[in-house]
Amino acid sequence: MSLLSPQLEAFVAVSRDKTVHGAAAVLHITQTAVTQRIRMLEAKLGSTLFIRTRRGMMLTPEGEALLRYCHATRELEGEALAIIQGAGKETAIRFCVTGPTSIMRSRIIRQCFSIMQQFPNLLMQFDINDHESRVRSLRAGESQLAVIQREDIAPEMEHKILQPEHYILVCTSKWKQRKLHDIIKNERIIDFDPFDQMTMNYLRHFGLLELAQHERHFVNRTDMMAMMLTSGFGYGVLALEFSKSYIENGELTVLNSEKIYENSMALAWYDRPEPPKYFSAMIEAIK
Repeated sequence: MSLLSPQLEAFVAVSRDKTVHGAAAVLHITQTAVTQRIRMLEAKLGSTLFIRTRRGMMLTPEGEALLRYCHATRELEGEALAIIQGAGKETAIRFCVTGPTSIMRSRIIRQCFSIMQQFPNLLMQFDINDHESRVRSLRAGESQLAVIQREDIAPEMEHKILQPEHYILVCTSKWKQRKLHDIIKNERIIDFDPFDQMTMNYLRHFGLLELAQHERHFVNRTDMMAMMLTSGFGYGVLALEFSKSYIENGELTVLNSEKIYENSMALAWYDRPEPPKYFSAMIEAIK
């Protein structure tokens, strides 16, 4: 049973399957009926919800906003139906938190354990995601909470500033005897992707950026970044908690007299007039 209208059900199905044909098969109606429902919904809202591309039916920004509403409605639906259809009926609820590798590994997942024990029917999805798509995931309703950079907080989002992550400058232990300036002048930076400015921010903060080569290596997984660093293909920054084991094992050494750069991130979500207890508890637990 769904509390969404037939038009919204058709909208959700098309957004998931990217084709009218696929949505019609899921809903057990004709493609014409799916198209009519989408057109009626667009007419009612006075907005275009999809555009046709080679990759299928893609959501417009207005469509993404509506999909977020549908996901939020479905999330609350289980609780409502359990109450309406009879007390004592247990309902499983899916809850997704998305965040970058370092902070998810060192803090966020562990901080959620007490809430999972408190709400045993809360089915957690921890989306470890080092891409900027975390913001898109939150906007699309694919995740309910997202750990994002402070500058990515949009006016319509609710948020809380988390305890800062501590970043250090590291390189292979084979370079332990080399001077800091020699490494920065002659070796490449290893970063996550072209949008990753963490190493640049570190070097700028400590007055070292002018010495650095600006052509960098990229690898979009933090564990692979550590592997490249330990293999001597360059230097870069890693979260202190993440890099501990590599330093203790003698694979990495810390540069710049172990000076720490603090990076503040935010936990973001979309406000709900009556948030479920587990939702408020999760926000409170993550610090």
